[in-house]
Amino acid sequence: MKYILLCRAIRFAAVLQALYSTPVTANSFLDDTLVRKGQVQSVLEHKPAQASQCSNPTGPIEATLCDYETVESVNKGLYGNLSALVHTPFFKYFQVDLYRECPFWSENGSCMNPSCAITTVDESDIPEKWRAATLSKVDASSIEKRHELPGCYYRDSDFCFLDDSKEGDYFDLSTVPERYTGYSGDDAQRVWRSIYQENCFGLSELNLMSGKSPSLVSLPDSMTDGLRTNGDDQCLEKRVYYKVISGLHASISTHICYDWLNQTTGEWTPNLQCFISRVASHPERLQYIYFNSVLLQRAVARLEPYLMAYDYCSTGTHEEDEDTRELLSNVISTAKVVGKFNEKLLFRGENADVLKEEFKTHFRNVTRIMDCVGCDKCRLWGKIQTTGLATAMKVLFELDEKTLDPKANPNLLQRAEVVALINTLHRITESLEAFNHFRGMWADLDSPESQNLRSEAEHIASDTTHSDKNGSKASNHNGHVGQLLTLCREGLNGCTELLQQGISALGSIFKPSGKDKGPGAMYGDL
Repeated sequence: MKYILLCRAIRFAAVLQALYSTPVTANSFLDDTLVRKGQVQSVLEHKPAQASQCSNPTGPIEATLCDYETVESVNKGLYGNLSALVHTPFFKYFQVDLYRECPFWSENGSCMNPSCAITTVDESDIPEKWRAATLSKVDASSIEKRHELPGCYYRDSDFCFLDDSKEGDYFDLSTVPERYTGYSGDDAQRVWRSIYQENCFGLSELNLMSGKSPSLVSLPDSMTDGLRTNGDDQCLEKRVYYKVISGLHASISTHICYDWLNQTTGEWTPNLQCFISRVASHPERLQYIYFNSVLLQRAVARLEPYLMAYDYCSTGTHEEDEDTRELLSNVISTAKVVGKFNEKLLFRGENADVLKEEFKTHFRNVTRIMDCVGCDKCRLWGKIQTTGLATAMKVLFELDEKTLDPKANPNLLQRAEVVALINTLHRITESLEAFNHFRGMWADLDSPESQNLRSEAEHIASDTTHSDKNGSKASNHNGHVGQLLTLCREGLNGCTELLQQGISALGSIFKPSGKDKGPGAMYGDL
């Protein structure tokens, strides 16, 4: 028992070193180092790459064979093609049920702000082949078993719940920008807390992982170095899951800040202070947007045969179909260069199938949590983007090349999945373009303004790393932690005694301080 306690104490000590070590200033926010000092300059004074081909990366993106520079160098052109593509009839109409009840709590936080409102499209204005009656026939032809719930379902290969195509309304996404709506506060934060606390991998799932030494607590990737022993890393699948969720969250935050309602003038305008406090002050969040870009482009690249064989025609003239196909071909060409995500690294080993099912279950729950969002416009984009990411993960982790053959499986994906995948990639590329705009705004500031924003951002980042209340405790006990680690590396003599003296101190530092709520508590508005 003594040695079990000792082992746990060593791991806790490593956590403390990770949490309370001195922040490091990196040359670039894309370096593989947690940046908590000078991070605003690192982000907003960054010079994006103009050309790269996924070779000799200076900032490699984990689980990929690509780098940040390549994502930056192609994003402008990719964003242009996607912006045109999502305005074509096939990709702008989306059917969804926005009014299912929240399955996890009694929803009473609906947004009454007019900015939350949304207008439906009459089904008679939708091409007949995309209407509910036609789509339900296509769904019925699927041979894969469906697990039914009221108003939605999932198949064994799905990472999300899909709306029943016989229900729901149609929306013209080109008329519904993702922007600030005023939906915020406890209700919005509860959504993100539920996603991070209950649906990101925790201790009960970690014991299913083989071959690696996972961490005991959920921390951003760059803070887990102290938890790694003998060269073993935290489970890659957990890190990928966390990055997908956090990257989505950061992208949503970027859109909110970029299309912000100025309450004084009534104009929609970018809000630099919002972007700094929600994203730039925590550069790893921006890194995860890059990560999602590569993951989504890998899925699009793998789907090339299926997507190019799809029928996008709505008018019967086929000219529209060819225009859509040409734009899509441009997107796929870029995706084949950038989409170098290596899905074969994931879900290997004796517990791979069990872990994958846990992974699916968590993400399916996330898609259902979107029914708890009290703002109609936020709920719409939340459901689209979680469906888009879930579709990408299904393509990468469930479907082999034979399954992706459009002749063998013409109804492999529902129309909603195809539309969601492309619109989600568009959202991600738009976030990176917004980032460029915010850099320009930063460059135009005078010195006092930039200094004020920088100081405020660093203060916010410091608070989210550790609170002032617990900071003094950490400082007082940091020396004991270092002693403990040193003695235990050298041998057990003296280690047990120091453990007994410091165990209560270790426990006191781990009292909840608000950080246990995850990144959702840090930037939880939708």
